[in-house]
Amino acid sequence: MAALLELKGIRRSYLSGDRTVDVLKDVSLSIEAGEMVAIMGASGSGKSTLMNLLGCLDKPSAGTYRVAGRDVATLNGDALAQLRREHFGFIFQRYHLLPHLSAAHNVEVPAIYAGLGKAARRERAAALLQRLGLGERIAYRPSQLSGGQQQRVSIARALMNGGQVILADEPTGALDSHSGEEVMTILKQLREQGHTVIIVTHDPAVARQAERIIEIRDGEIIADSGSVARNNTQSKTVELATPAPSWQQISGRFREALVMAWRAMVANKMRTALTMLGIIIGIASVVSILVIGDAAKQMVLADIKSIGTNTLDVFPGKDFGDDDPAYRQALKYGDLEALREQPYVSALSPKIASSMRLRFGSIDVAANVTGVSEQFFRVYGMEFTQGAGIDPRQVQSQAQVVVIDANTQRRLFPHQKDVVGEVILVGNMPATVVGVAKDKQSMFGSSQSLSVWVPYTTMANRLVGKDSFDSITVRIPEGYNSLEAEQQLTRLLTLRHGKKDFFTYNMDTLVQTAEKTTRTLQLFLTLVAVISLVVGGIGVMNIMLVSVTERTREIGIRMAVGARSGDVLQQFLIEAVLVCLVGGALGIILSFAIGLLVQMVLPGWQITFPPAALLSAFLCSTGIGVVFGYLPARSAARLNPIDALARE
Repeated sequence: MAALLELKGIRRSYLSGDRTVDVLKDVSLSIEAGEMVAIMGASGSGKSTLMNLLGCLDKPSAGTYRVAGRDVATLNGDALAQLRREHFGFIFQRYHLLPHLSAAHNVEVPAIYAGLGKAARRERAAALLQRLGLGERIAYRPSQLSGGQQQRVSIARALMNGGQVILADEPTGALDSHSGEEVMTILKQLREQGHTVIIVTHDPAVARQAERIIEIRDGEIIADSGSVARNNTQSKTVELATPAPSWQQISGRFREALVMAWRAMVANKMRTALTMLGIIIGIASVVSILVIGDAAKQMVLADIKSIGTNTLDVFPGKDFGDDDPAYRQALKYGDLEALREQPYVSALSPKIASSMRLRFGSIDVAANVTGVSEQFFRVYGMEFTQGAGIDPRQVQSQAQVVVIDANTQRRLFPHQKDVVGEVILVGNMPATVVGVAKDKQSMFGSSQSLSVWVPYTTMANRLVGKDSFDSITVRIPEGYNSLEAEQQLTRLLTLRHGKKDFFTYNMDTLVQTAEKTTRTLQLFLTLVAVISLVVGGIGVMNIMLVSVTERTREIGIRMAVGARSGDVLQQFLIEAVLVCLVGGALGIILSFAIGLLVQMVLPGWQITFPPAALLSAFLCSTGIGVVFGYLPARSAARLNPIDALARE
């Protein structure tokens, strides 16, 4: 039957500058299951390197090492981690406990990577600590335990997954004599229970308590007392055929990695808070710009639409500014009647505009006077605070009536509330006020000009003496294509005039231009915010890289107790994603606060948080955690366990 651990011709070399230093030289050694072996030697003799090779923390430069008959050179990194996790238990001179975890949680770590259930894991950890005399200190952290108690926690951790082979590196080196005796007693008991115990020490008194003593000097074995033949049916052998982990184990490891990541964040509150700050600012900026930008866009579009949505304006001439006399009288009364009969016309009104003086009593002001039809106020969706608009009978009879706006009321009637029925002079024509148009609130502010409206027939025949229109405004029914309506209107008037002596302006074009402009501006501001988010992500990466450096020994401990490279990668990646997600959540809360503040300052703005904005923030924070957390996580996963454990 093959030995449990067998080394043949092992050599371990390291590069020191330009030369190679041999730490182990042609070491051959066999250790049977159930033995208690002491490897003794002075500092620098190579005994710790030999232990690292035996525990699969390191690989030989030459030679063969077999565990239960299998060459470890054929095992990949995950298989070696599984071997350490399932069959080896490490007891270190300096204990190597994780400071932010309790005694029970430290003992549980190997079982987490083995996929053991939470309840079973906690029960076994408590039982081991009770067995080692620490039942009352399960919840204590390492800083609250004595050196001997910490070493017992280390022993319990080594036994968590069975620990068929116990590797103890100077287990009494940092302890007083009494604690050292207690630890050696525990190791002897483990030997009696069938564990294979290998002790690395420089103390002859400790070595003499083992059944077999191997002396090493300058990397070579100089003495071996030999195996003690005994028939121990309890000896725990190593079975390498371990079944693949189930989905439950994988999900359990992920859940525990999430918990460990949260504990690591809580243990370093200030660093975590500073790391989150960039993400909080970035996410809050992106969400706020999306939400407030959308509110601003809606306000702009509402103001534009208040001018008259779904409207077409028809002007004489070829374009704005065209003062060719041949085109000045292009729009006639007959065009108005022809357009009224078209299906794409919901309402229409001509316009004849001029600047005139308005007088009431001793008050004399300038105003814009516009001749319109009875449908003008419907075309533009205007409302009244007093009275009503112009009616068809007033248009037909060329009535001397006028509708004034709120500005005109304030100027002509500063101390009078009800002005309907009052008579004012429009130019030199007396006109009775029949209505007061309501002010339209706008994000651009209210117009300060004075505007009044009279029947177009009155304007044409009584005020300016004109038989053509300055323009005709057509309101298109809801659901009707404005471009198609524009084409049909153009064909109709061209046929009527025999030529195209007019041009049209589609309000939908203005709306589309405004939408495009606001969208472009919003995109620009969002990109600026994204830059701050990227800067925050770089901050996460930098802090996580620093965290990897600070926690190098922790990484080595996790690898020694069986964590695979993938487990370490997952651990640090989850930490980065968790930091970004918490920062993203706080950023969303901050954006809500900003939105409420904007709503208080600008009550007319409708601030809403659409699910798309919140989802994009969530995806952004997750993506940043993955992208910027991967490099530090990969750096942690690639650490050599030996180098990591040696880092202080």
